[in-house]
This record gives sequence, C-alpha cells and structure tokens, in this order.
Amino acid sequence: VLQGTFQASRDNRFEGYVSAPSLEQWVLVQGTEGLSRAVHGDTVALELFPEEQWSRPSEVVAKETLQEEDAEEMDEAEVVTSTGKVVEKSLLKPTGRVVGIIRRNWRPYCGTLYPKPSGMVGSRHVFVPADRRIPRVCIHTRQAGTLTGKRIVVSIDSWPRTSRLPQGHFVRELGDIGDKETENEVLLLEHEVPHHSFPAAVLSDLPHTPWSVPAGELGARRDLRHLHICSVDPPGCTDIDDALHCRSLENGNYEVGVHIADVTHFVRPGTALDKEAANRGTTVYLSDRRIDMVPELLSSNLCSLHGGEERLAFSCIWELSPRADVISTAFAKSVIRSRQALTYAEAQMKVDDQSLQDPVSVSLRRLNELAKVLKLKRVEAGALTLASPEVRFEVDSETHDPVDLQMKELKETNSLVEEFMLLANISVAKHIYEVFPHCALLRRHPSPPLANYDILVKAARSKEIEMSVDCGKSLASSLDNAVVPSQPYFNTMLRIMTTRCMMQALYFCSGVLSFEEFYHYGLATAIYTHFTSPIRRYSDILVHRLLAASVGADSTYQELLEKQKTQQLCSHLNHRHKMAQHAARASLALHTQLFFRERSCVEEGFVLFLKRNAIQVLIPKYGLEGNVFFDKEDGWKVTMDDMEPSLTVEGVTFHLFDRVEVKIAIEKSGIQQSSLRLYLVSPVIRKSLDNEQGLPPSKKQRVDELIK
Repeated sequence: VLQGTFQASRDNRFEGYVSAPSLEQWVLVQGTEGLSRAVHGDTVALELFPEEQWSRPSEVVAKETLQEEDAEEMDEAEVVTSTGKVVEKSLLKPTGRVVGIIRRNWRPYCGTLYPKPSGMVGSRHVFVPADRRIPRVCIHTRQAGTLTGKRIVVSIDSWPRTSRLPQGHFVRELGDIGDKETENEVLLLEHEVPHHSFPAAVLSDLPHTPWSVPAGELGARRDLRHLHICSVDPPGCTDIDDALHCRSLENGNYEVGVHIADVTHFVRPGTALDKEAANRGTTVYLSDRRIDMVPELLSSNLCSLHGGEERLAFSCIWELSPRADVISTAFAKSVIRSRQALTYAEAQMKVDDQSLQDPVSVSLRRLNELAKVLKLKRVEAGALTLASPEVRFEVDSETHDPVDLQMKELKETNSLVEEFMLLANISVAKHIYEVFPHCALLRRHPSPPLANYDILVKAARSKEIEMSVDCGKSLASSLDNAVVPSQPYFNTMLRIMTTRCMMQALYFCSGVLSFEEFYHYGLATAIYTHFTSPIRRYSDILVHRLLAASVGADSTYQELLEKQKTQQLCSHLNHRHKMAQHAARASLALHTQLFFRERSCVEEGFVLFLKRNAIQVLIPKYGLEGNVFFDKEDGWKVTMDDMEPSLTVEGVTFHLFDRVEVKIAIEKSGIQQSSLRLYLVSPVIRKSLDNEQGLPPSKKQRVDELIK
C-alpha cells in the first residue's frame, strides 16, 4: 500500500491519477470503487495492481452541456476501462485503487445549483461545482428560489459510506452567473488567490512619501547612476523588476550589468509586509488586472525601475568576452538611474536602426549580439525551445471588456532580455549555493519519465518523423529537425505537444536533495534559481536576502538558514505559483468567452489531440483550444485507432495535425449557463440516419427521473 495525492481528471471526474513519491509514474484509478470517495487533492492510501490488471485511460471528454451536468449517478458510465479487452501494451498505465483516505483536502467550492425538475419540491438540492474535477454535492437549503442563476459557495461536510454524493452546506452567494466581476471572483477563489485589500498593519510598514534615496544608502552602495541603463518590458508594464547595461572595456571585453529592483530594502524579515508577501507568494496576472504581491506603492512606484528615476537595485555585473564567455562576476547593492523604460517594440527599433548612435541604442545592439551567442550555447547544451499558444486582450478602458484578441508577437529583444535574466539567475544560484550549501533556495526541473513522451513520439511518427527523447539534447535536436514542408505550423504544434509532456518546475531547498537532483531539464543547466523578479515573486526576495548576506550587504536571520523551514516555504510557493498559472489561463478562457459572446466566426484550426469522442483543435489565430464532439449517444458512428493514431467519424478519418475549419460560438445550454464551443465546418461529415434509430433518452431526461 502506497501513499499519494489523488488528482482527478479534468475530462472525467470518475477517473484520475495518484502521484506517489516512491513511483516514477502516476497510478491510474477509475470508477466509483477505484476512487473510493476520494476528492481531488485528497491524500490517499493506494493499492497498486499487478501488471496484468493494468488498464488504460478512457480518453473520453465529458461535454459541458446541460445533458451532461447531471446529478452524479450517470457519469460513471463514461469511464471506459480495458478489462476483458485486448489492448496494446504500450497504452496500459500502472493502475490501482484507493483503499483509504488519509487526509481530506476539502475547501469551499464555487458553482451553482442543479435545477430541479418541474413540479419537484423540497430542500434537498444538488450543487454543481465550477471545477469539473469535484463531484456533485448534496446540500439542504430553502433559498433555492433566490439562488437560481447565481454563483454560490458550498463547503463539503462529509461523505458517508452509504451516500453516492458528499454532503455539504451553502456558504454564501457570489453573484449572477455570467457577470464578469462574479466570474472573476470565482476564478480567484477557485485558484486560492489571495485578493483582499492589504491590511492596515501591512500598509503601516511602507515608507512615507515623497521618498528619495536615503543619504546613508548612497554611501553604502555602489553608485551606478552614471551608467546608460535601460529596461525592456511589455507595453503598459508598471512593475519593472529589471534593467540592463553594456559598455566596452579597454581590453576588448564587455561589462554587462543586470540590475534588479531591491525590494528587500523595503520588505524586511518578520514584518507584517513580509508575512503578507510570503503568504501571497506571487503576483497574479489576469487578462484585465494584476493582483500584486506587495502594495502598489512598491510594485508600481518605489521599487519599479522607471526611466529617469533614482532607484535602489541589486546588481549582477559580468565581464564578458566577445564570445560571451564569463570572465568575472560581481554582485553589489547599488543605486541606479535608468535612462529609458522601453517596450520590446521600442527596443527592437533601436536595435534595427543603425543610424541611432546614442549610448542606449549602442548598448542594446551589443547586448543583442551577446544574447544570440548565449542562446546558441544553451541550445548546444540541450536547452529546449518549446511553444505555447499565447494571446493578449485589448480591453475597453471604461468597461474592461475585451474588444480585441491577438497573438503575442515575440521579437529579438524578448530573447535579449531572457538570455541575460537566465545568466543572472544561474550566476546567483552558483554563488548562494557555494556560500549556503544547506539552505539555498533553488529551482529545478525534473526530466520527464520516458512514458510521458509516448503521445509525442506517436504523433511525430504519423508524419514519418522519428523523435529521440532519451535526453534533452536529443529531444531539442529532434524538434529542430521535425519539419513538414506542406505544413508550416507543424513544428510549432509539435513543440506545444512537447510542452504538455514536461514536468512542473519546482522551488526547493538545497539541503534536502543531492546535487544531481538540482538539474533544470528545460534550461539544461546544473543549477538554477529565481533572482530577477522580486517585485512579483517571493522566492526572489529570499534569494536576494541570501545573496546580500553572502556579500556582506545584509545580515542573516535564523529562519533563512533553517533548511526545513525553507523547504516548507518552497512547497507553499510551488502551490501559489501553480495556482497563479492556472488562474491566468482561467482568466484568458473567461475573456475569450466574453469576446465571442456577441460574435461568432469560422477559423482555420489543427487537430492537436484525439479523444474517443472528440478531436481537440488548436486555432492559431486566437491561441484557442477546444473540442469538437462526436458522441455515440448523439448518433455518431465513431472508431478510434490507438496505434495510428486516428479517429474515424462516419467514414471521415482525422489524424493528428490535420487542418480543419471550425465555427467558434457560445453555447448557452449548459448548467454553468454558457461555454465556448467549436463546431466542425470542414471537412463536412454527414450523420448516418441509421445511427439515429434507437438512441437512448437524453441524459437530462434520465437525470430528472433519478432525482425524482
């Protein structure tokens, strides 16, 4: 019997995985008996089955329609196991069953009430969580009449052995379903993002304004105000963490500096401000707003490296050869005055326009050339260049509703900044580990189990391309060579698919792992940390404190040097970081839905994944992914070929990366009121009339009968 954490499937809550530290792969669990009343996030006891009893994931996607959003009893039929079937061995996954609940990880859940069938009365109601990984919850309330069409919060109280549903109670109402402010509140609560106003005790720790660099700091720090420093950030950025400079040395080398906002000057250990920042862990970026880790006076003003303003910084300064070899490295608390706060586009114009010979333009060109060499070295070492569909919204200045949606455009200057931030993070990681080998806060990226790449290898092979995945360097080389001339978007899709195969990068304390486990797979570096964004990441604040202590610029304190406390904090920061990423994606999904609420369109897409009842389509123009469903119960004749892989619907066969045309529209029939749906336009598929004979009654009809 093993111990692990149960992670329910987003496609089907009657299926999931248990992650056990003692096993390389996650263990598949399926069905009511297999889950044994486990809820997503619970710590469970797991029995691992012998290999001959292993199964395969169902690969069925449950639709978010009113017919699917049932009272719970019908969903288990959606789980497709392999018992009694001949299945290709490579498709089988380690399988087991939950035999006990060690610790519940329940929290308040957002969602809505399932509408009772006409004529039904009583206080018993079924709550449908917004998070599809959470089971329906039975609650008793006499406020159902006023809660119809509302987002509400419910807590689970118990899950008796005799009940097919957990029992809970109504907590509070949030607002109308579909209202943007209500839906924003839902996604923040669901992802556990602290978004309350900063308490008075926290605000009392802030410096008085107007503020200027204290005279004592000028004497104690390295004065770099004479350097032609600039920052390069996205348009509209107000929390500017980093700035750079480059100048030629007499020996033919270059002095390059990365200057990072000195947030630790203002956020002192043990203060209310420090505790609040540690709890929040990270700034969260939504499509229409930013939820700061530290108050705005610091994030957008006193710490932000605005152009023309004197600011306190922590500088990492190298001497680099023309081949970007590091000759020497120095760290110092400093005072800087950025000459300009540029956008990526503005910086790119300075790099491209050779007629511009001002110090900032010349500095940027040198940095750009060095950055290209640094990137080439990283790639040669095995660093991965992956992809993800990224879009940004333009929002109305008054209503904050999305008015335009476009793909993010990456320029050379994006890579310029990235390369020097990576170099700074690696340099700092090496230094703090040398000085504090047992308590350095670092970041690692575990290499994925080879089984993670099965879908990638099979997908590439369908285009007669062989992928080598035994190490990062061979994977990177395979990705570079994976080109299909007739499909220019193929390589990007393959890199997106590769991203899905990766493990999560994690913060950790150096004293709890061996050096071999420090490795960052994606960056192909033996050691790494986060130093360059202390305005928005608490991990960087701790790294700044370690670095300051190592160079005699500040003193240590007990908790900073206790590896167990550092590791506990790392676990907390890992959770906050993951939730912030999910919240950002949920915000993007919400705004995409709002954007298409009053419009629909037909766009080009590509098949990214195949499911047993759907094709998952990527629409490059909008960076949007969605499912086109072909449910057998709706009359479609569907056949899945796992080995090819392919999905045949009414004689039309879909392969990975096939081009399709889909209509994007909002469907308003779901229990959650509306959802973004994709409808196939091309190729045209006609449903056989024979398939519509003898179809089962709709789920809604069956569920109404069950509730009665």
